[in-house]
Amino acid sequence: MAAANGGQGFEVPELDIKFTKLFINGQFVDAASGKTFETRDPRTGEVIARIAEGDKADIDLAVKAARAAFDNGPWPRMPGCARARILHRFADLVDQHVEELAALDTVDAGKLFQMGKLVDIPGGANLLRYYAGAADKIHGETLKMARPLHGYTLKEPVGVVGHIVPWNYPTTMFFFKVSPALAAGCTMVVKPAEQTPLSALFYAHLAKEAGIPDGVLNVVPGFGPTAGAAMASHMDIDKISFTGSTEVGRLVMQAAALSNLKPVSLELGGKSPIIVFDDADVDMAVSLVNMATYTNKGEICVAGTRIYVQEGIYDAFVNKSVELAKKSVVGDPFNPNVHQGPQVDKNQYEKVLKYIDVGKSEGATLLTGGKPCSDKGYYIEPAIFTDVKDDMSIAQEEIFGPVMALMKFKTMEEVIQKANSTRYGLAAGVVTKNIDTMNTVSRSVRSGVVWVNCYFAFDPDAPFGGCKMSGFGKDMGTDALDKYLHTKTVVTPLYNTPWL
Repeated sequence: MAAANGGQGFEVPELDIKFTKLFINGQFVDAASGKTFETRDPRTGEVIARIAEGDKADIDLAVKAARAAFDNGPWPRMPGCARARILHRFADLVDQHVEELAALDTVDAGKLFQMGKLVDIPGGANLLRYYAGAADKIHGETLKMARPLHGYTLKEPVGVVGHIVPWNYPTTMFFFKVSPALAAGCTMVVKPAEQTPLSALFYAHLAKEAGIPDGVLNVVPGFGPTAGAAMASHMDIDKISFTGSTEVGRLVMQAAALSNLKPVSLELGGKSPIIVFDDADVDMAVSLVNMATYTNKGEICVAGTRIYVQEGIYDAFVNKSVELAKKSVVGDPFNPNVHQGPQVDKNQYEKVLKYIDVGKSEGATLLTGGKPCSDKGYYIEPAIFTDVKDDMSIAQEEIFGPVMALMKFKTMEEVIQKANSTRYGLAAGVVTKNIDTMNTVSRSVRSGVVWVNCYFAFDPDAPFGGCKMSGFGKDMGTDALDKYLHTKTVVTPLYNTPWL
């Protein structure tokens, strides 16, 4: 396993952390309590900055600002084309700060700097542009009534939205939620993950600079049991959008039900299968699975962590997978030669190492990796297990780390049953040259998305979300816009009409 830690041979950008306070009603302010918390660099474990710690009092202030902006402000009342112009300006400002924003996500989350510059930050800007294009195309329909009545529907913004954002993709998830909600005319409070608040606060600054009115977008960093719980149970929030663990998703849904019965959309955990058939090109399949498992150090809800390989190519697949994993360069995510950075924090690092120990104790064979690989920071070698049984913890529970579980199968019917033997249903992959196999499997696997001969094939127009205990509700596509719209039916009588 190659290692590339240390600061030699590549440039680490100088970072000036500009925004550390709560953003409420267009202003950066201290927390009402005066409290702050540390955000740490996972490359070293050292403190980057102290961030204002929002709790219930701050959520109340942010919701009050969002409510005033919705009930009395211009944002939901301006033409969609006017909102679109501001969203385009917002996107342009994101593009202008791509290096600084990518660096923030690297020091806060351990994400690869090059991927941030090339994918995450431009992807966020493109989501803004996609929904800017939808902002002036929101409309209801005329109804064909059975009596002398004229009926039509209106699509109206749901109101004040609470967005709870995870730490693994701070920029992507911010724009997954904020972009369609803004286009719909909603106002909102965003709680970024306490591990990764830096880029969200920078985006709040850019939103104001773009011309988004005060109170429309509020950002309140804080912890789940305080700030997050206050949002989920708030009587004046009209909708909650949450991405995170299934366990916390349950709490969010329960709090929403016990308060004002606000609708909830949940994008939760996953344990995604990838099924590789005998007819696949082995080298292509190995490369695809390696990418699907280890991208973002495995800290991705759709990571392909249950790999089912048909028996005819299983041995070759295993050997080539081990060979490729051993070539992976683990190290400082600012180094352009590095493939995998550190886990996001000490808790996640220890959780992954614990699962690797559990895998070995349950009888799985660790072929390579799985060990810490730096004196400081939270780096783990990419791991590959074989002899994995479907009921083992590493085959059933979401690890959220660089751990691959390889399993052999004989028939399509058998592997469909195995793929569905999980409480999750977020994503799945199929690798085959046979279109009949592809069609049968993609229709039989219970998941929100199936990628065939590709993986992580996200696109602004492609709805993304899960089923079963992976949650419900979609991000991206027009489905995401619909989450933030309420359908209202309007009916008036018709008198002396020549036709209905």
